[in-house]
Amino acid sequence: MRPILLSGHERSLNQIKFNSDGDLLFSVSKDKVVCAWWSANGERLGTYNGHQGAIWTVDVSPNTILLATGSADNTVRLWNVKTGECVKVWDFPTAVKRVEFNPEGTQLLAVTEKRMGFLGTITVLDINYDNNFENQAEEPSLRITCDESKATVAGWSYLSKYIIAGHEDGSVSQYDAKTGDLEKNVQAHEFDLQINDIQFSPDRTYFITASKDKSAKLISARDLSVLKTYVADTPLNSAVITPKKDYVILGGGQAAMDVTTTSARQGKFEARFYHKIFEDEIGRVRGHFGPLNTVGVHPSGTAYASGGEDGYVRVHHFDKSYFDFMYEVEREQMRK
Repeated sequence: MRPILLSGHERSLNQIKFNSDGDLLFSVSKDKVVCAWWSANGERLGTYNGHQGAIWTVDVSPNTILLATGSADNTVRLWNVKTGECVKVWDFPTAVKRVEFNPEGTQLLAVTEKRMGFLGTITVLDINYDNNFENQAEEPSLRITCDESKATVAGWSYLSKYIIAGHEDGSVSQYDAKTGDLEKNVQAHEFDLQINDIQFSPDRTYFITASKDKSAKLISARDLSVLKTYVADTPLNSAVITPKKDYVILGGGQAAMDVTTTSARQGKFEARFYHKIFEDEIGRVRGHFGPLNTVGVHPSGTAYASGGEDGYVRVHHFDKSYFDFMYEVEREQMRK
């Protein structure tokens, strides 16, 4: 697979997101700029300017009409995807580390930092599509305070029933999305090694976590039971479930300050493919010159993209051999 290299950021990438059709890719980094790209050829469509600090997170509404970003400038900004205009700014007391629209696109959650005497929160904002999108609620419809361990990432389960959060202490929580009540908390990863990413399956009935403890886990959204574990040899920053084929893609790598002799090999800066069912590693894709901070997959499963500490986004369109490839255990089972 020959990658398309997207060079539009001056600093390390924090998150990338495909829209629901897969024709657009959005990327955010520490350089305060949001970039929009055509995923097919890597052409840059434009930028969304306005944030005053590093942008940690981005998400696009299911209908690709609105874009949400969260930043170190303590704001969540809502953008008109088509015009690039910022239609709403919500202010928070601390940095916003994760935003995500619910499956219907009617609500947006925002995860804030625990800092300067403020507890970390998960805030839910109602989204309005009328009157040029400017008629947005000022106050959140729900606020969940994380008293025990701060939430680092969060997302919506199937039918927007639960809000699932990953925490700094390696645990995963399930909250009722209407009341904010804590339903369950499970220690999914090693204690005190934080969860860096949560991404859901297409139907949102299960999700994958990526943790500093060098593992990723497939977890049921219904009861938080751990279904599968994928063990790597490096801290993981991101993980995604691929549609069409039964694989998961993990991204990570040791931070530069932890690598004594800097070489891509020692830093293990590769996208790793694992078989979703059998938990075995089946391949790696090299290319980045620093840790992979974020991995995203095309909704139809035909491509994936990764964003790294090196400031590049790499888009890989899968070739025929990827779809033809059959894991040997699958072959054995088919024989039987």
